[in-house]
Amino acid sequence: MDRVVRVLVVDDSAYIRKVVKKMLSRSPFIEVVGTARDGQEALELVEQLQPDVLTLDLIMPNMDGLELLQTLRLRRPVPTIILSIASETGEMALEALAAGAVDFVQKPTALATEKVFDITEELIQKVKAASVVSLTNLQKVMGSVAPAPMAPSVIGSKKVDLVVMGISTGGPQALSFLIPQLPADLSVPVAIVLHMPVGYTELYANRLNEICSLKVVEAKDGVPVCPGVVLVAPAGRHLKFVRQPDGTVVTLLEARPFDTLHRPSVDVLFQSAAEVYGERVLGVVMTGMGSDGKQGAAWIKSAGGTIFTEAEETCVVYGMPRSVFEAGLSDQVIPLEQMAPAILDML
Repeated sequence: MDRVVRVLVVDDSAYIRKVVKKMLSRSPFIEVVGTARDGQEALELVEQLQPDVLTLDLIMPNMDGLELLQTLRLRRPVPTIILSIASETGEMALEALAAGAVDFVQKPTALATEKVFDITEELIQKVKAASVVSLTNLQKVMGSVAPAPMAPSVIGSKKVDLVVMGISTGGPQALSFLIPQLPADLSVPVAIVLHMPVGYTELYANRLNEICSLKVVEAKDGVPVCPGVVLVAPAGRHLKFVRQPDGTVVTLLEARPFDTLHRPSVDVLFQSAAEVYGERVLGVVMTGMGSDGKQGAAWIKSAGGTIFTEAEETCVVYGMPRSVFEAGLSDQVIPLEQMAPAILDML
């Protein structure tokens, strides 16, 4: 990127403010323009400094991070990265996503050690991603109410046995719009890789399950893959499939491969789906930064399967879908509001 991203760091810990500033200053493309110790001070500095991105702690005195986000959403939305500990703020972090946060980074629990610097690269990449999000598209998705679940398609010769999805920045909001539109008696399983820190995927799957007629769960190892169930890959492990001698397919959770940028990886999920289900796979690549999913889409295509990509006009970040589209691997480019009908048409 060729422009400098102006960041405001918001945290009630002076130590964390100092550490985050030090981490971000390792990138020549990021400038920390100010720090705030609570939401009230942050509100004043947002008006004064006009930052491009906020990093935000959630638990703070006077005005916490959630209240700040809700206030900014009405006054002056700013792309925000939540920086918190999942065990302390898991549910609150999901509320923050619902209030407009674009992503989050897991804060190390051993804060007063060098371990805190382990998240430097992740934080820098997510701040850069946040700086290019479409707040307009994010607000549209958050403000939309998904239509009621559709009647299932009349199934003649079924073309698809599995739907796999890859999604990142803007993903929690987009999936909360999309998945409730799929009917309870969906004839295929759905598996999703959503880039999230460890500690959040189970909470997110549970929350998605509450608003869907489908069953949504965080994937466990060695469980049969069943129609009408949405599997969310757990943060920190790749989701793969294994076909048993009797023909049933079960999940496989693994740390390998180690050389992927993300774990779980969309590429790994898509490749495994192609190897096990062949041409009867539909891969869907949606909003997110980077190119995770491009290699996986090539695997699905080479096996005879189908790839949908989300249209730029509805993406919060048009990165992952763009990489697939520009590689010539997308069969259809589809806006978010038309994605559920397009998926159902494939069944």
